[in-house]
Amino acid sequence: MNAFQVCLWVFGAVCAGCWLLSVLTREYSWVDRIWSLVPVAYAGIFAGHAGFADPRLNVLFVLVALWGARLTFNFGRKGGYARGGEDYRWAILRGRMAPWQFQLFNLFFITLCQNGILLLIALPAWTALEHRTPFGVADALLALAFLACLAGETVADQQQWDFHRRKAAELAAGRVPDPQFRQTGLFRFSRHPNFFFEQAQWWLVAGFGVAAAGALTWTVAGALLLSVLFVGSTIFTESITRGRYPEYAQYQRRTSPVVPWFPRRVPSTVD
Repeated sequence: MNAFQVCLWVFGAVCAGCWLLSVLTREYSWVDRIWSLVPVAYAGIFAGHAGFADPRLNVLFVLVALWGARLTFNFGRKGGYARGGEDYRWAILRGRMAPWQFQLFNLFFITLCQNGILLLIALPAWTALEHRTPFGVADALLALAFLACLAGETVADQQQWDFHRRKAAELAAGRVPDPQFRQTGLFRFSRHPNFFFEQAQWWLVAGFGVAAAGALTWTVAGALLLSVLFVGSTIFTESITRGRYPEYAQYQRRTSPVVPWFPRRVPSTVD
């Protein structure tokens, strides 16, 4: 059985497990709970089929493992692995859909589509396995850029974590937090700097496949589809945030949505 076939078996097993657990528990964030784990397994499968003797595949595996460790830690400290740690957006969608509609959404989007993306984003490692060319300068630059983006996402998540801890303390003391959402640090230059660095890391992974093949290959589709997923997720998340905090509209006007950039000057009197 080749490496890709092994990954397909893992994909099938993970999809079945996530869907079955969602039906049994009525919680729909099981894909979120394995999000940081499965791509590491895929990268390990491809590196393992090269006997852990290919420098490019080994570097890819280590980088993806670092990505997974950081995301697992951040997701865990927010209570994502605890019982009831479901993504709040699924509850909102359940309120907008008939039960049968949401179950179809659960099967086809939450389970199959998202797990499909998790497989696709790891497939540049398959390209690297199929094209075992020497590790070069391009690979080294991609690895350094990946580490820089990993550091950026770590900083963004820590800034968000610190803010929400202070916000929770204010609420516990009976005070209204001001501001209601993070607007400083990296969040002064991007409304979602963590999203930017997350997507950038997977575009860099796709770059390893291009470096190995010496040409653009179809396995960049994973990074592309991940970006599409993030666009939809960001639009939906921001619609919820704007409904909760009217002042978020002002923040939207002056701050870049994802790609960090200098804030725009916007009159404070604009509604």
